[in-house]
Formats: sequence, C-alpha cells, structure tokens
Amino acid sequence: MTLAIPKKTILLSVIVISLSFVTVTVGAQVPSFISDSLDSYIERGMKQWQIPGLAIAIVKDGKVVLSKGYGVRELGKEDKVDENTLFIIASNSKLFTGTSLAKLDYEKKLSLNDKVTQYIPWFKLYDSASTKLVNIKDMLCHRLGTKTFQGDFTFWDSNLPKDSIIWKMRYLKPAGQFRQDYGYCNAGFLVAGQVLEKVTGQRWEDYVQQNILTPLGMSNTFMNTAGITQRNNIALPHNNLYSSLTKLPFDNVDNLGPATSMVSNVKDLTKWLMLQLDSGRYEGKQILPWEVLQKTRDINILTGSRKSTVYPTHFRGYGLGVYATDYNGKQVYWHTGGAFGHVTNVCFVPEENLGITILTNNDNQSFFEALRYQILDAYLNVAYTDRSKFQWGFYAQNKKDVDVQLSALQSRVEKKNQPVIKLEDFTGDYFNTVYGKISISKSENMLICRFQHHPELIGYMQYMDNNEFRVTYSNIGYGIYPAKFSLQGGKPVAVEIKSNDFVESDAYLFVKDPEGLIIR
Repeated sequence: MTLAIPKKTILLSVIVISLSFVTVTVGAQVPSFISDSLDSYIERGMKQWQIPGLAIAIVKDGKVVLSKGYGVRELGKEDKVDENTLFIIASNSKLFTGTSLAKLDYEKKLSLNDKVTQYIPWFKLYDSASTKLVNIKDMLCHRLGTKTFQGDFTFWDSNLPKDSIIWKMRYLKPAGQFRQDYGYCNAGFLVAGQVLEKVTGQRWEDYVQQNILTPLGMSNTFMNTAGITQRNNIALPHNNLYSSLTKLPFDNVDNLGPATSMVSNVKDLTKWLMLQLDSGRYEGKQILPWEVLQKTRDINILTGSRKSTVYPTHFRGYGLGVYATDYNGKQVYWHTGGAFGHVTNVCFVPEENLGITILTNNDNQSFFEALRYQILDAYLNVAYTDRSKFQWGFYAQNKKDVDVQLSALQSRVEKKNQPVIKLEDFTGDYFNTVYGKISISKSENMLICRFQHHPELIGYMQYMDNNEFRVTYSNIGYGIYPAKFSLQGGKPVAVEIKSNDFVESDAYLFVKDPEGLIIR
C-alpha cells in the first residue's frame, strides 16, 4: 500500500494574520487588484491554506512596488513577518549556481560543454555511455534521465559529505533517457558546484558571495543553512499534512548547497530581481554581463509543449537553474524552492519589467504559487480567475483521500494483531545500495528504525498485519507510511521503506543480506 499524497496540499484551518513591515512605492502604476485587493486576497488565502507567515515583494519598472510581510514567524507566537524575515529559499539557490557557471563560461575559464570527468575523473553515472558524454550543462538542466528527486531520500538532510553524494550518483538507475527525459536532480547542481571549486579554487559559497551577493548589497542573504537557528528574524518551518499545523526542525542541506542551501528575504531578493530585469545591472552598475544572463535563460530541455487548459501558456522548459514559459504572450522565468516547512518562488518577466518573490513558512500548500499566478494575471491583462480557489479544489479532494488512507492505517494498528514471528526476529541491519544501512531494534511493543546517514531521524514502526508496519517518522515532515517486510523460511530478508513524496516518491528496498551490494 502506498499513500498517494500530493506534494503541496493543505488542511483548512483558521489562523490569526498580522500585517507587519510595509514598503510601498508611492505613485507607481499598479493594477487595481494589486492596489485594492491584494491584502485581502493574501489574508484570506493564508487563513484557508493555514500559512502562519508570508513575505512578498513586487518590482516593476525599476522600482520596488511592494515589499511586505504578513502573519507570524512561528505559530502561537507574536513575532511578525516583515520584509527582512529570513526563509530557506531552497531551489531558488539554483539560479545563483547556474549564473556562476555561466559567468565562468563567459570568461572562458571553462566551457559548459566540458565533460564532468575533466574536473572529477572518478565521476560516474549509472551507465558508461552517459558517463563519457555528461557535461557541466547537463548537470544544470535536469536531463540525466533520472526520476525527479531520485536519490534525495539518501541525500536530503543527511550527514553524507559532498563527495559521497556525488559518488552515489552512479547507483541511480535512470528511468528515462539521457538528454531526452527531464527529471529534477538536486545532486547535479552539487556536481556543478564542485566543478566551480576545481576551476576557481574558491568554495561555491565564497564565489557566489564575492561575485553576486556582495556587489548587489544582499547583506542579509546567507549561503548555507548552518547556524540558521542563531540568526535573527527567522521564519520557523511548519507542516500540516499528517497532523495539525506543527513546527518542524530546520533543514540542514549544506551538503547539497549549490542546489538548495541559501537563506534570504524578500528585501534582498528585490535586488536580485532588479539585476535580472536590467540586463545584469543594478543601480546603474554592470554586475554581470548580459550574455551570462542570456545563457541561463536558454532552454536546454523541454518540460512541456502543449497548451495549458488552465493558464495562458503553451511551452515550458528549463535553462540553467531557471524555468521558462510563455504567459499571455510574454516570456516568464521562474523557480520554486521547497525545504521542509518553507516553500518559496522567484519570478521575473523582462518584457514587462516585472519581478515577484513570495516566501512562506508552511510547505504543505499551493497558495504561494496561486498568488504568483494571480499577480501575473493582474499585470499581464489576464481575465480574473481566483487561482487560490482553483488550487484549493484539488487540495480538498486529495486531503480527503489522504485522511482516509491515514485512518485506514490507524485502524489496522488498533486491531493489535500479532505477527507470525516475534518482533525481535524483525530486528537487525538492512542495506540498500544507494542509501546504505538502516538498523531496526525492538522497543516494548514496537520496532525502532534508525538511519545511518540521518542520525536525527527515527522511524517508529507499529505492527498492522501481513508483515506490514506503520512507520511514523520523528520528523513528521517525512510522513506516516506502511513498511512491508518480506519473509523467506520464516525469517525477514528485506523491508521496503517510504517517505513523503516531497523528499522522494519511490520506496527504498533494504535487504538483510547485502551480498552483491556495494555500500559506500
């Protein structure tokens, strides 16, 4: 049994919304929705989608039209979100990485077509042909043929060093074709970041800081999640997919840094948007060559080429850390970012000199994207449709399905069935080629699963029936899922473990006898 839980769904509830710091440019030409309805739309949406805090900025025609916070940084506390509140921007880090590699290409310090093995000789993909062909550009545009998020249960929030993640990429068996099929791959950006370090002699963090953040004056943006709890004015992460709205621990994803580790706020991100909208200039100074920005926006793989029945779009593609599409006749570039408890977006429309960024602290909702589309509609003269209402319809049905499945798991646990073998017989070490080792022990009337590369994560395993246990993760963001043991001769030989699709959609098979497996 697999729970069909969508990535960003949410439970209806009501929270208190508080308006905090506001910056509005007086006299700017803005659509009536922005000037008259935006506040109420956001406040209504945050209540419905149960979002404690949200920050938003809009830039238009070289000016900051709006830079504003709503709600609170932590549920139950009074600290307000403002334009300086920090969020993990996660995959919005990718365009900073793609831009850095494009800059090195422009300076002829490398070529985006250089083979990865030129810089990392021991690098391998699953098959030898792809290994020989794969280049830096492939790493920056998700065209390795792997599934979206494949390997991330192993990599995300793990204690694996960067080189170990890169080594394990050779075990990711692709479901698609190299350079033909799109599959979102965080580890690819890590490889690109390591190539940058080989070429420049600088850490990825230092290069981006020196070449982008400091020249832009993004002084309240940080390259890594390390130390985030000690920073001031931080939005705490929340989730409500498997329970009532609950605070989550902060992600520590610095080992995937070039893909996902940056921390920022809407005030700083307006500067990044200004640069994108002014051909690499900020406040009259050329920070990056225009050719570098162009290179990041060139589509390297299509992600869709059919007319949408919902939005005024016809094509979608991916450049170097940024998506591209048409929207009511205009080119739009954007990316989203998802960390546990934080989902964010950054979007810019050069032909309209329009930029948008939205940061939120509940990962289990689609409002942050509905709001972006609502703002695009207002500025690009699309007839009004309540985008939040539309997305909510999908969520409500999915939430009903999820609740039914979770209730079914609970009912099976409550029957207090006994396994055909002793609980102690399920214990021991189990191995997976990609992940490594999990260790299962007995604690009173349940099993405890511990993960070699996630020392803070525990899976509490309660027996249901048919050699199947319900797993509830100590970090509830990972979810509640069944785990199935396989028995041979009355002895467990393997167990299948799954977590939230937000991390990785496929289950992992761990076997008790690792003969033939290569564990790194």
